[in-house]
Amino acid sequence: MIQSINKAENCDTNCSGTTLDLDAVKAELIDDQAANQLADWFKAFSDPTRVKIISALLKRELCVHDLTVLLEMGQSAVSHQLRYLRNLRIVKRRKTGKTVYYSLDDAHIEQIFLQTLQHTNHG
Repeated sequence: MIQSINKAENCDTNCSGTTLDLDAVKAELIDDQAANQLADWFKAFSDPTRVKIISALLKRELCVHDLTVLLEMGQSAVSHQLRYLRNLRIVKRRKTGKTVYYSLDDAHIEQIFLQTLQHTNHG
């Protein structure tokens, strides 16, 4: 079965490509820096803990303690994930006294997360 899948995914040995102007497509390809940034962004969504953090922050702004209780994880582990998400500008923080509150960085994060979730539940 794997051989038939691999065979179906490859061009026929006689294939000479499409008649499209590939130079025009190549000229519009995403540049390396943007491709790396986008890949890093999607890596952030590849960890179930980070996905749960984002899911919780969709509901409301939360402090680290709230997230540790919700996720049943240690503060160090939650803080590490929040730092990762903050560095990618997926979450932002707001400090009031000694308490740090986290929320999603902007509406785009919510839209992308919800559309992806909807897609995974679609099929």
